[in-house]
Amino acid sequence: MLINIDYQDKRPIYEQIIEKLQNLIVKGVLAENDKIPSVRNMAIELSINPNTIQRAYQELERAGYIYTVKGRGNFVSPKDGWKKDKLVEAMQEFDDKVTELIHLGVSADEMHSHIDDVIKKEGMKND
Repeated sequence: MLINIDYQDKRPIYEQIIEKLQNLIVKGVLAENDKIPSVRNMAIELSINPNTIQRAYQELERAGYIYTVKGRGNFVSPKDGWKKDKLVEAMQEFDDKVTELIHLGVSADEMHSHIDDVIKKEGMKND
């Protein structure tokens, strides 16, 4: 699994796990209906208490990122289960950053150019 815990991070470990799994799902590294490691396996892999993993998985399920099939495990939910909320959250963060850039004196042209660069870079990754 592609999760590393940062013990210097002040956030609880379960929150780090949530964030890292959300990022893997949003970026498509974990695709719809992919099985994710069991609570036990993830706990062993990360050397973390299984209750911590269980809490992270419960939050991910509550937020629509994963679903559970009794006796089979946990799986990545289809995008329609989580995409709308994540999009609203990302757009709010984008608005906040644009506002911050305006206050720092960055012009609209500079922002547009930067956005175009990011789009080109991301487009190259997906080719």
